[in-house]
Amino acid sequence: MAIAEVLGLKPEQVTFHTEMAGGGFGRRAVPDSHVQREAAQIAKRLRGTPVKLVWSREDDIRGGYYRPMHVHRVEVGIGADGMPSAWRHVIVGQSLLAGTPFAMMMKDGVDNSSVEGVSDTHYQIPNFNVSVHHPKANVPVLWWRSVGHTHSAYVMETLIDELAARAKTDPIAYRRKLLKPEAKKLRAALDLLNVKSATWRRNLPKGHAVGISCHESFGTGVACAVDVSIENKRPKIHRVTVAVDCGLAVNPLSIESQFQAGVAFGLSQLMAKGAITLKDGLVEQRNFDGYVPPYMPDAPVAVDVHIVPSTEAPSGSGEPPVPVIFARLRQCAGEADRETLSQPAARRGLGRRKASARLSL
Repeated sequence: MAIAEVLGLKPEQVTFHTEMAGGGFGRRAVPDSHVQREAAQIAKRLRGTPVKLVWSREDDIRGGYYRPMHVHRVEVGIGADGMPSAWRHVIVGQSLLAGTPFAMMMKDGVDNSSVEGVSDTHYQIPNFNVSVHHPKANVPVLWWRSVGHTHSAYVMETLIDELAARAKTDPIAYRRKLLKPEAKKLRAALDLLNVKSATWRRNLPKGHAVGISCHESFGTGVACAVDVSIENKRPKIHRVTVAVDCGLAVNPLSIESQFQAGVAFGLSQLMAKGAITLKDGLVEQRNFDGYVPPYMPDAPVAVDVHIVPSTEAPSGSGEPPVPVIFARLRQCAGEADRETLSQPAARRGLGRRKASARLSL
């Protein structure tokens, strides 16, 4: 439709060949077809000449759709047993759906992708209240791998760790106690993680810290343990152990690859220059000197993935690896050097996630 509109043709006069190629997620999800429109505009001026459109890195970074910024404020009441007795959670962030053809997916003005991972939490918390506000901004936004779970898992798991520490309880045991009875996948993943990571978690070198997280998204339960230290004022990831319950593992090697790569993908949230920022309506970064992705030294030394045996229907493996990793790095590396790690996190621009919590007895 977009190409026909630009060329002044009927849709049936245009043949569009869809390439079955992976790795292009994001650009393929935009409803405005801006890349196709640009190619058609060029072809219109060069009649009879084949056109191949390739964006420069500068075009890509400064002309993209960006992950929306979200701010969370959470107030937690704590019972005598150290478990949460009340939880009020307020989320403020630009909607991914509002103002697009996908707006029909919103219900009562709420973009569910902004609250997923919180509103449908698998923790059994009494007096649980969630609200969301969608301010309007002129920044084009789009999904990031694992969508709303990218920020909701970070907030939930960081606070659960704070609560476990306050209760002086093992973080795995605390989570198991807090999980709903029907959270079978998360419980199975936590149990497997406990077994597979127990040896190295109990024998950490001096200056190392361990973090635990678990989260369910896209029907898959994931638990993660991370061994981190601070080297040259940056987190050094020595080991990541992941346990996953994704139903029947049709191709275990593919699942392993998805989770190893997903862990690396999630590290982009930790980079000191891993932010896209705007000034006077323009993106300030131009290339990888200003927007710095993870490089080889930032990668975990080892990532071992363990799959819960299951005969249930297969569930997602592409997006569930991402939410669990950042919360653990932020928490356990922060134990080693909280100030060093928190400084770059506060400059995360459009990717920034701010969580403030007030705990009360």
